[in-house]
Amino acid sequence: MIQVEKLSKRYGDHHAVRDVSFTCAPGTVTGFLGPNGAGKSTIMRMICGLTAPTAGRASVLGVPYRTIPNPGRHVGVLLDAAARHPGRSGRETLLLAARAQGVPDARVDAVLDEVGLASAAKRRVGGYSFGMRQRLGIAQALLGDPAVLILDEPSSGLDPEGIHQMRGLLRGFADRGGTVLLSSHLLFEVESVADRFVMIARGRLVAQGAKDELTQGRSGAVVRAADDPAALRSALAADGLAVREARADRAFVVDAEPALVGRAAARAGVALAELHGTAGVGLEELFLSLTGSPEAGEGAR
Repeated sequence: MIQVEKLSKRYGDHHAVRDVSFTCAPGTVTGFLGPNGAGKSTIMRMICGLTAPTAGRASVLGVPYRTIPNPGRHVGVLLDAAARHPGRSGRETLLLAARAQGVPDARVDAVLDEVGLASAAKRRVGGYSFGMRQRLGIAQALLGDPAVLILDEPSSGLDPEGIHQMRGLLRGFADRGGTVLLSSHLLFEVESVADRFVMIARGRLVAQGAKDELTQGRSGAVVRAADDPAALRSALAADGLAVREARADRAFVVDAEPALVGRAAARAGVALAELHGTAGVGLEELFLSLTGSPEAGEGAR
């Protein structure tokens, strides 16, 4: 179980995270989504006690992470795949961690095999590709046979086979009762494995829930002006109709029935080139409409 309650972090006048709350339950994978710079890494560092919050609190397994004795036996963490000594082999890296945690040496070989690094175990980490370092970080997170995994962008640098393998590994972990918090700025990386989603943008929580909960009831209309998109937007605003998304083809996705959109355009004398209903939105469309462009943000990961 992971609980985040009204977490905020401010650096001077800059609000990196503002009043974020969510829960990750046992037996689930929670996809933690947001553009680069949205505040995901800052929140994960606060959960793990590496960054002090300005306000709010976070707990793992019911207590602050810093108070957990020998935390690697209970919580597996991957926040920075580069934080490994380049002169040691992959196996040496894990052996040191295993002995610090009181884990049998045999567990090292088991997790190396689990993440697909058995054949590279004796190679120095400095010679690993970025994807291999990601795999090593996941192996170290799994080393203590924890109940909770907290992984920041673990699929970054992995090839398609590695991403597929990671999804199966995390799905199996959750199906055995584990709790997974998995961050990414790319929805497709986590959509097939996550049970629930937490979306943030510019340090704020913008949505959370299961996929069906997030996309349910978001029907509306797609409308495109024949000549003047600005006039159409003004007409919609005058009737209190919210534009959910402005598309690249100059069409608007509006949170209203097509008939209401057509009346607003007619009253303003705006000619339309396109108007039709939409049965709903997919998770990707919702994510982009709530968080802005994939690269948006205020500089805090």
